[in-house]
Amino acid sequence: MATAYWERKGAEGEAGPTSFWKAGHTPTLIAAFLYFDLAFMVWVLLGPLAPSISKTLGLTPAEKGLMVAVPTLAGALLRVVNGLLVDRIGCKQAGAISQVIVIVGLFAAWVMGVSSFGGTLALGVILGFAGASFAIALPLASRWYPPEHQGKAMGLAGMGNSGTVFAALFAPVLAKLFGWNAVLGLACIPLTIVFILYMFMAKNAPNAPAPKKLVDYFRPLKTADAWWLMGFYSVTFGGFVGLAASLPIYFTDQFGLTPIMAGYCTAGCVFAGSLVRPMGGALADKIGGVKALMIVYIAAALALAAVAYASTLVAALGFFVAAMLALGAGNGSVFQLVPQRFQEEIGVMTGLVGMAGGIGGFYLASSLGIAKQFTGSFAPGFLIFAGLSVVAFFGISLVRARWRATWSSGARI
Repeated sequence: MATAYWERKGAEGEAGPTSFWKAGHTPTLIAAFLYFDLAFMVWVLLGPLAPSISKTLGLTPAEKGLMVAVPTLAGALLRVVNGLLVDRIGCKQAGAISQVIVIVGLFAAWVMGVSSFGGTLALGVILGFAGASFAIALPLASRWYPPEHQGKAMGLAGMGNSGTVFAALFAPVLAKLFGWNAVLGLACIPLTIVFILYMFMAKNAPNAPAPKKLVDYFRPLKTADAWWLMGFYSVTFGGFVGLAASLPIYFTDQFGLTPIMAGYCTAGCVFAGSLVRPMGGALADKIGGVKALMIVYIAAALALAAVAYASTLVAALGFFVAAMLALGAGNGSVFQLVPQRFQEEIGVMTGLVGMAGGIGGFYLASSLGIAKQFTGSFAPGFLIFAGLSVVAFFGISLVRARWRATWSSGARI
């Protein structure tokens, strides 16, 4: 099974495309999903815990925004490091190292306790290693699949961002029962179980490119296409993870919800965005990533602009779900395009594009806190990000003709 696609291709030459489930290595795809899912769960853990943490430590709105944004920024920067590790030591090995760092870091934070704003920022850096899993889990799965199945493979592995739902659902409840610091220790239990499964199930694909010189890893940055893809993902994924981290604070501050009810509302919004990520990849496979993204950006801009003026909880929830559906589909669409242009550099490009997405999330989460503190409203933060979605729409419109004329990968662009 581990080499099903590659052996079939060699034996049959130019035979027609195989079905998705026969084209790659399903246990590795499952392992990538589980690793990504639990990593994302702890990556945004400070968001659902923020109302409780801020009450204990007496944080300002700007400090709350920065606290939930730091894991996103740390994860963004560490994705580049993980992209390098993936190409040099292999996806499976890089993932194992990252998981151990997160488990040990959370365990240490639980034992020693987090008692200051500076401590929450230090914990956020450790949680950044979980966010950097993106640069490992996606190439781990992607390298097993041919171009015509890239959207589905990347979408299914990337659906691990549904882990943010678990954080929103369970972290506030556990914090009420045992205290928010205990949640850090409890998170180590599922992380350890997934680590064991990962070590047994995951396999490196047989077509991994040979390691390059260090300078070669940054060669894609010399091309405009790399910057365009990074910019597009900074809006789709940046919007998704920025909202996932910030919504618990928004719902408690804006509508006076309890942390548990805010967690439920956040979970509903995040679930919508996670659910459609593989659908976004499949849609991009069918109609092309460019067309899919054009639809996504307009829908996201309209929904985020509407959120800024929502005066009731029901209206805000409806617009947030619409925004997350669009952004989630956009995440899958961007990563249908990345392997079409950068198949040989998929490891480092996953890291670079993922880094840009994390930076977008850091901007959104921190800007919402700053907007709330200095204007008394979250609205300016939402409106500016809606404007960025419009800019992204015009950007994809600008490059679509050239991409379709110059890229040749066997998949729709």
